[in-house]
Amino acid sequence: MAKLSIIARDKKKADLVERYKKKRQALKVAGDWAALDKLPRSSSAVRIRNRCKLTGRPRGYMGKFGICRNQFRQMASDGKIPGLTKASW
Repeated sequence: MAKLSIIARDKKKADLVERYKKKRQALKVAGDWAALDKLPRSSSAVRIRNRCKLTGRPRGYMGKFGICRNQFRQMASDGKIPGLTKASW
């Protein structure tokens, strides 16, 4: 599991992105790059890292489910994901 401080930092970045979303969009449309440069760096959407909702793991993230591959496999084996079964032949 990822450190709680890292998870909290990403949550804080996501909140900042949401707060400045409309302002950033308006400045981009207007082409006011100087004003856009003065906004907080973490208010840019590209600075958010996709993380597993259960463990905070940044790698092996599956966007459709919002979890990492390890948790996906575990939940699929336990039957916690509807419509998904382990293949066997």
